[in-house]
Amino acid sequence: MLQAQNLSVAYHGQPVLKNISFGMQKGEILALVGPNGSGKSTLIRALSGILPVSSGTISLSGRLMSGFSPAERARQIAVVPQGIQLPPAYTALETVLFGRTPYLNFLGQLSADDERIAREALARVDASPLSGRRVGELSGGEQQRVLLARALAQSTPILLLDEPTSHLDIQHQMTLMELVHKSARECELTVLVALHDLNLAARYADRLALLENGELRAIGKPDEILTQETISRVYGWPVQIVPHPFHGTPLVLPR
Repeated sequence: MLQAQNLSVAYHGQPVLKNISFGMQKGEILALVGPNGSGKSTLIRALSGILPVSSGTISLSGRLMSGFSPAERARQIAVVPQGIQLPPAYTALETVLFGRTPYLNFLGQLSADDERIAREALARVDASPLSGRRVGELSGGEQQRVLLARALAQSTPILLLDEPTSHLDIQHQMTLMELVHKSARECELTVLVALHDLNLAARYADRLALLENGELRAIGKPDEILTQETISRVYGWPVQIVPHPFHGTPLVLPR
């Protein structure tokens, strides 16, 4: 569904991402992990088409993304960006309806089908009671659910999420990641999510991609990537890796 081949990105002539290559399958959740400044957000922005690449290619379902029009790309990839400020005066439903923009007719008119899809997206993230409330009145966790609903309403096969759990308490972190996991499984979405929390990544992702200094150091299953030697070296702090007492996934404990 999504493939990057020798992808490089530079800012003002300085390389930020260097020769990144990986592929993802339908229904897979791949978590981008790595220290601050490792290139996670840059990779999300490059894959979404927002940021131009210096070299390499991005393919969607076997077709080069460079050949997609903006509207075609928006029907393939939905993005939940980091730290976005939603217009406070719009209701949650109006905000989610923006996800239908790639499908509007030449007059820009919303259809009854668009509203149905938006309401279904709100229901999928357990946010139907928020539909008539203005975004400015919502908590951070509620706004994140609305953002996810907007992305789901875009009806794309690929979903990119940049630090979706930042600034959320533990309850809202778990709720949001449960919703992402459920959506990936039920709708066969290909999900790429950048996460700071290694333990959340281990619990919800099928594979992890470890970035360091703009390079892809390793990619594999959580127990293959989250080793004491690798994480201690990359993050510059000694850790211990033990099995999670409830789920059996790797649990990273800083010493």
